[in-house]
Amino acid sequence: MSLDPSYLDYPKRGYGQDMDRYDWALAKDRAPVHLASGAKIAAMIVVACEYHPIDPKKAPFNHPHGMITPFPDLRHFTSRDYGNRVGVFRILAALREAGLSATFALSAALLERARPLADAILNDGHEIAAAGLHGDALHHAGLSEDEERALIARTREAFAAAGIEPVTWLSPARQQSFATPDLLTEAGFTRVLDWESDQIPLPLRTSHGPLSALPLLNELEDFKLLVERKQDEASWVRQILEAKDYLKTEYAARGASVLGFQLTPFVAGQPFRITALEALLAGLAQDTDVWCAGADVIASAFER
Repeated sequence: MSLDPSYLDYPKRGYGQDMDRYDWALAKDRAPVHLASGAKIAAMIVVACEYHPIDPKKAPFNHPHGMITPFPDLRHFTSRDYGNRVGVFRILAALREAGLSATFALSAALLERARPLADAILNDGHEIAAAGLHGDALHHAGLSEDEERALIARTREAFAAAGIEPVTWLSPARQQSFATPDLLTEAGFTRVLDWESDQIPLPLRTSHGPLSALPLLNELEDFKLLVERKQDEASWVRQILEAKDYLKTEYAARGASVLGFQLTPFVAGQPFRITALEALLAGLAQDTDVWCAGADVIASAFER
């Protein structure tokens, strides 16, 4: 039985990825970007400080960092709380020792629960990004635009009440709906960390102006490698530094690249991992071809 020819018709078929958020092109055909600083690599460290409710609805799925066992999952709830009260301050100290800047993506729900954390981040000169309302407030296509707009508005209001006006956004579980980019720029966000389509920031088209998508590599995330894949800490450090060294070899042909990776306080902030984290940060800080900054600063550098 043969298929009807119309089966292969796809009304949204287009060049590249069948969408019009950005102009698709092979990296080899793109004009190289050279940063004013002369750096070959822009290292973007994102520290995800998220609040995960103990009784998540898990709709439409459970956040990978959320609760695991049936309610009340005190073991995982308290380990996440440990990260935001104890582990993250070890990460802050390690960054301070290395002289590096990072982006700390905070759930809005933490601003009242852990205001000293936000103050410590700001006092050390790091960028604060919005990580949505909390870990169980997921953005997905099952929401109406008004429902998703309300989630973003509640997040904005919480940050404004705390005297913080972030321009960078990290969705809970890095999950979006088709409307999320439009709703983010409508709310005043200009940077997003959910996409990883390239090694440089990509300007996404939205109905309210451009939105710079900076590549945050899921494959280098501490939770992914150390918890899910059960790699040892030395391998994790080696992988990130090898990625840095390899990207440098592409500089002559492709120009500067962004090396973005995520740290999770209840993972990287454990006492038995701090030595590995310090080695990783030292490997970045000691390389004169590497420039480490927050997401907003990096995006601005690539836009020039």
